Amino acid sequence: MAKPSDPKLPIAALLALAMTGFTCIVTETLPAGLLKQIGDGLGIDASAAGQTVTAYAAGSLIAAIPLTVATQNWRRRSVLLLSIVGFLVFNSLTAWSSSFTLTLVARFFAGAAAGLAWSLLAGYARRMVTVAQQGKAMALAMVGTPIALALGVPVGTWLGAAIGWRWAFGSMSGLTLVLIAWVLLKVPDYAGQPAKSSHALRAVLRMPGVRPVLGVVLTWMLGHNILYTYIAPLATPSGLLRDLDKLLLVFGVAALAGIYATGRTVDRGLRPSVLGSLAVFAATCLALGFGMRSPGVVCAAVAVWGLTFGGAATLLQTALADAAGDAADVALSMNVVTWNSAIAGGGLLGGVLLDHFGAVSFPWATLVLALAALSIAFAARSHGFPPGARQSSGPVIAH
Repeated sequence: MAKPSDPKLPIAALLALAMTGFTCIVTETLPAGLLKQIGDGLGIDASAAGQTVTAYAAGSLIAAIPLTVATQNWRRRSVLLLSIVGFLVFNSLTAWSSSFTLTLVARFFAGAAAGLAWSLLAGYARRMVTVAQQGKAMALAMVGTPIALALGVPVGTWLGAAIGWRWAFGSMSGLTLVLIAWVLLKVPDYAGQPAKSSHALRAVLRMPGVRPVLGVVLTWMLGHNILYTYIAPLATPSGLLRDLDKLLLVFGVAALAGIYATGRTVDRGLRPSVLGSLAVFAATCLALGFGMRSPGVVCAAVAVWGLTFGGAATLLQTALADAAGDAADVALSMNVVTWNSAIAGGGLLGGVLLDHFGAVSFPWATLVLALAALSIAFAARSHGFPPGARQSSGPVIAH
């Protein structure tokens, strides 16, 4: 818990990190509301236009670990700026391109920039503050994610209708110019790992606690993404499909509340926060399983689900960074890969479930995954999710 003697949180710097995360998510989800316009502009059908989202996810999945390992000796602000400049270049290229192939290439490398950014943000936020403030700092640095998840698709759709899909991507480039100036003015710089202290991927994976945390990331996020990717068919039996935008807004607002709550509890109670979130998520899946035809049950379940999800990134990245110590950036690049694998897996598994068993199967499949995540977290008492107040094993460098 933060003490009165602790320095004030570097709010402006942490919000710059939050804006970077916001940029990652909005850049990823922007095509979802613009598929017809992109298809018309490039002379392709909507399903082909949807592959712009796939290309972005593939870029993050493939590039996160090698880029993080390759840049771990670089100064941290240089790496952060490299990822932001990547968004500037490749969003601009997407806006300019008249070739579907070139657009896919641009989206792939925009995803690579995101993979590098995600592996950096949590560790960067931790280095700005004292150990007692790390959880709160990470919660603030992650606040851009639920905002982007709640607003990314509807804002992208609105922008596309108002100014066209190319200008929508161009506006993201404009946002990154502002973000570059913000980072240069407000975000402190830190040294990377000395060459002799660089961490091999396999050695980091063998560190106690790293694999259990990644196991929880995979199972928790796989369950979440089955529900989130297929929220439209999930909402159909209750008659809420026509109010899907409102349902997503409920989820986003609840996720923001979850981030706020997590920022207050993560440092002194990371283990109970993880176990409690997973237990409530599992109970929510159970409620959905029995009450999918009730609008009230579905609305309440989505709100509680958003509340448990909002703090997940902070909780899991905190646990992973604590387990990895000064190899946090490399471990967090594994988190990027695991998280994106769960996104892809949620889409694939959810599609199979929908085709063979219908949307009624989603809550039950997700319940199994939530209970699996809860079991892994509960068993990781010695390493991964230890009881008591956090004790970071990594160095803390004052800002």
